[in-house]
Amino acid sequence: AILERASARETAVRVAAGALSKQLLGAFGIQVIGFVRELGGIVVDGEEGDLEQQKQLRDQSIVYTLDPTRDDEIKELIDKTGKSGDTLGGVVEVRVEGLPFGLGTHAQWDRKLDGRIAQAVMAVQAIKGVEIGMGFEAARRPGSQVHDAIVYDESQQDGPNLGYTRPTNNAGGLEAGMTNGQPLIVRAAKKPISTLRKGLDSVNLNTKQPEAAEYERSDVCAVSAASVIVENVVAFEVAGALVEKFGNDSMDELQARWDLFHDMAKRR
Repeated sequence: AILERASARETAVRVAAGALSKQLLGAFGIQVIGFVRELGGIVVDGEEGDLEQQKQLRDQSIVYTLDPTRDDEIKELIDKTGKSGDTLGGVVEVRVEGLPFGLGTHAQWDRKLDGRIAQAVMAVQAIKGVEIGMGFEAARRPGSQVHDAIVYDESQQDGPNLGYTRPTNNAGGLEAGMTNGQPLIVRAAKKPISTLRKGLDSVNLNTKQPEAAEYERSDVCAVSAASVIVENVVAFEVAGALVEKFGNDSMDELQARWDLFHDMAKRR
């Protein structure tokens, strides 16, 4: 019973809820993408193009990276690892673009959007670390290389950030528990699958003697699947913050308050 309940099968319903959340977000021009950033130590970059172009690249990749030309290299590693009886982990990344500023709150520790996202992502099976924006790298640099400057770009004045933008996005779109109008960047580290074909050292509970763990059929790598799960988990939390700020009785109400918010912000 514990094995089944602890299984990642539980995430199927979270992905379904996230899919509905993305439809809601899409109605307001907010787009979400999840992809594999690193797999088994192979780091795959992919910063070119807009979100739609990145989605096309991801969907062309058999392992859900943004560079399909690296697929053969990654597949070779997965096959080699599988033959050795081992497993692989990796890093997935989620980007959310089109967000307004002010989703979330700075006032309550348990309602801060970065905290809610981190908790939701960490609750996904086999996720062992979460970072937002620059993440852990921020701890290694001086403040002048971490904090994002603010500039005004008149060409973006009709966008979600009303023209107030940043030349960098080290904060990953979140400051003081709230969105700041920049793209939201979340990464999650997924450990390798724990079921090893070559067996892991364990102990027989009856004899108390050392014994190799039994093997059940399992995958070598599930990082690509994790990118889908984390994408939808993040979308669900962002959608929750959206309706908390603008209302959730009906789409008409939500749209009216969205429009009013942006009209008032432009007049300030």
